[in-house]
Amino acid sequence: MGDEQVKDQQTQSPAGSDVDEEITAEGAAFVHGDPLQDSAGPPSSDSKVESLHEHVKKQLIKEGHGEKPTKYSTCFLHYRAWTKSTQHKFEDTWNEQRPVELIIGKEKTEMTGLAIGVSSMKAGERCLLHVDWQLAYGKEGSFSFPNVPPKADVSYEVELIGFDETKEGKARSDMTVEERIGTADRRKMEGNNLFKDDKLDEAMQQYEMAIAYMGDDFMFQLFGKYRDMALAVKNPCHLNMAACLIKLKRYEEAIGQCSIVLAEEETNVKALFRRGKAKSELGQIDAAREDFLKASKYAPEDKAIVKELRLLAEHDKAVYQKQKEMYKGIYGPRPEAKKAINQKKSWFAVIWLWLLSLFRRSFKLEKQRVD
Repeated sequence: MGDEQVKDQQTQSPAGSDVDEEITAEGAAFVHGDPLQDSAGPPSSDSKVESLHEHVKKQLIKEGHGEKPTKYSTCFLHYRAWTKSTQHKFEDTWNEQRPVELIIGKEKTEMTGLAIGVSSMKAGERCLLHVDWQLAYGKEGSFSFPNVPPKADVSYEVELIGFDETKEGKARSDMTVEERIGTADRRKMEGNNLFKDDKLDEAMQQYEMAIAYMGDDFMFQLFGKYRDMALAVKNPCHLNMAACLIKLKRYEEAIGQCSIVLAEEETNVKALFRRGKAKSELGQIDAAREDFLKASKYAPEDKAIVKELRLLAEHDKAVYQKQKEMYKGIYGPRPEAKKAINQKKSWFAVIWLWLLSLFRRSFKLEKQRVD
């Protein structure tokens, strides 16, 4: 499909279409790799222990897909690290909401064991790595950041988001602006293709890697057309991640992705629509209506927005009817009950009057007999 066809389709229904095909517009959060465990200690795993090296052992938590990275691959990953003896967590990249970039074969000395583990992983894989001190922070440890004692064996929980195969092992910091934007855009397009095939987790990995090339440190340096070019790749990635998250029923995370876009572009119709959709699914009806109304202001003819507003109106009507039925008993009997009560009162009055008249008549007869 050509660019003009894509733009025409989006003009017809900017909110309802699932994936942003065209280049349009920031933020920086990474939802796919959110930690599954709390910070009490490394997660447990019943999987078989695999020996990758004399000083590196691995246990699988979640399987990945595709190929494994090779030497000089640029890998993007999240990890948490604990000293094995004390279970002290000294690093957590999920909390920082920024994937770590690691080039296999060019890693820092203290990352040697981690790199051996990552080179055995597939994209999307999550695992536990047990690294002896010889391939971690060594005999001296680290007394700056992170603070690691001497000869400390380290446990890692790692997720490989994805990797780029680059023969020269070129880091993001060594790329030109055009190279970084171009690489991010290719990732976005790969994500779109995966989304169309309903491979949502894999699509999100591609979007997250694209966003990793557009980090805050990079965006702060851009002005004019280069910033516009970068935002034109970045925003659709956040919106497409929101679309994936809504399909996966991860509504809170979808709201976060849309809010990132709206912080940069408050009139973005897709961001307003998808955030409204997620809020509606969470039962936040008033907040959802507010987003839909804002979206309809900028796209009054959009059928998807009109439909959602109509559904909210029907929801309100159903709630009103339910409350009306529920409170009838509190504020008085139903009209039918009142009618029945009135009928009973009428019969009682008739009988009472008949008895009264009978008594009076008997009284008169008795009086006449006495006279």
